[in-house]
Amino acid sequence: MGASWLIIVSIVVLVAAYVFYGRNLARRYGLDPERATPAHTKRDGVDYVPARAPVLFGHHFASIAGAAPILGPIYAAVFGWVPVLLWILIGSTLIGGVHDFSSLVASIRHGGKSIGEVIEDHIGRSGKQLFLIFTWLLLVLVIAVFCKAVASIFVKEPATVTSSLLFILLAVVFGATIYRFKAPLWLASLVGVAFLLGCVVLGIRFPIEQSYDFWIYVLFGYVFVAAVTPVWILLQPRDYLNSFLLFFTLLGSVIGIVVVNPEISFPPVTQFHTELGYLFPILFVTVACGAISGFHSLISSGTTSKQLSSETDARPIGYGSMLLEGLLAVVALITAVTILQGDYSRLVTSEGGGPIGIFSSGVGGFLSHLGLPYEAGVTFAALAISAFALTTLDTATRLGRFAFQEFFESEGRQSILSRNRYVGTLVTIVFAGLLVFSGTSETIWPLFGSANQLLASLVLLAVTVWLAGLRKKNSFVKYPMYFMFCVTLTALGSLIYKHLMAGNLPLLLVTVLLFVVAVVLVFQARNSLKKINEKALEIGS
Repeated sequence: MGASWLIIVSIVVLVAAYVFYGRNLARRYGLDPERATPAHTKRDGVDYVPARAPVLFGHHFASIAGAAPILGPIYAAVFGWVPVLLWILIGSTLIGGVHDFSSLVASIRHGGKSIGEVIEDHIGRSGKQLFLIFTWLLLVLVIAVFCKAVASIFVKEPATVTSSLLFILLAVVFGATIYRFKAPLWLASLVGVAFLLGCVVLGIRFPIEQSYDFWIYVLFGYVFVAAVTPVWILLQPRDYLNSFLLFFTLLGSVIGIVVVNPEISFPPVTQFHTELGYLFPILFVTVACGAISGFHSLISSGTTSKQLSSETDARPIGYGSMLLEGLLAVVALITAVTILQGDYSRLVTSEGGGPIGIFSSGVGGFLSHLGLPYEAGVTFAALAISAFALTTLDTATRLGRFAFQEFFESEGRQSILSRNRYVGTLVTIVFAGLLVFSGTSETIWPLFGSANQLLASLVLLAVTVWLAGLRKKNSFVKYPMYFMFCVTLTALGSLIYKHLMAGNLPLLLVTVLLFVVAVVLVFQARNSLKKINEKALEIGS
């Protein structure tokens, strides 16, 4: 069976979802282009900065589409291509897209506040504090893991170092060009993309080689600067330009798959239980960002909501970006299921190159049929992945700073911990550094998928309570929330049993903590919903 129909069907489903369900979501939230957004009402030139829709789309998509939507589907392919494809399409359109879109709208309707502050408004301060602790710890883990990942890529692919450094310089110039010199976006984009491709070529011709530890220190220095610098100088323009790398990779892959029509070698379904665990719930937390990711809500409510120039931009940026990430996940799945199962079992390991190697080789093969040399295609795909891993790294650092400052905020009192962005950033990086050099990040990593999806469940819970308080229908958020809580709590329960049997006390404590935080927040939200319903009955009577 050829794989071209998989990509064609996926595109049709995703486009139809954007046109029809996306329009329905926009109508439910009553998006109004005349209503001023926090980017305008709170404009400060640092975090609150109105961005043009294409620029913000590039920033948002680059921030959410890191390596995870590539890794997850390739790992999950062990269950067979049918369950993975179904979860990507159903998850991204009805759950993940709703989650991203809703968290963005909820944030702008609360003055650009984070989801933690939305939880405080509708569930209580203790709920917010629990949520912020959970969020900050998760972001510290993300920073540690991605710092190690980027440093490893820099060591294995020295060409990515030169390209990444040149990308940063190009982004600063691009940001100054459109914000200070008011150059037309189309012209600046055309020139910027040309220079971007030039950076890729220079990276291949002039690689920079250094040790792993050297790059760790450089990366921590870089993310500190990136997290405290105004978004228009580096974050916005760099993510916007980097998004073209992924767009080119994605477009070339889709065309290549249709032209080549590679044969699917995997069976539709393999078995319910594999080395990863049982299909339910492990499949749903393994695919992760390709279908739904709690990390996306941190970006939607952390940086994107503070840059959204018009409410109507929320549909393409919040919902459309998730659907495009779903398409990327489908491409990643195809690169895995079109190789022989025996080869897959060997290549998916770190010794065989891992999922990044599978994806790069697959994309290189697709692009080679379009006239690009195979090696150049492989290198280009690897460069795109490294660029987005770096984007996730510095975005997570800025979000970690937001969560840290927010935790120490209190009415009528401001402390250095809540108002000083340098202190919050430094503390976040120091704790991430401790994880990196202790090796703990690899030990905790198996929890990441479950913790990430649990975060999504909590965000859907917060939006459900908010909509209930507004007397608006919330079934389109409530039922996805129920499903995600079933998935994540089941996954955490299985991990608790696994770590208990293995006698792994540190992981057992972390897993139990995540489980308890989720249950406590559920009960607090339940009490809030009960009060809302009682108040509604009083008003009705």
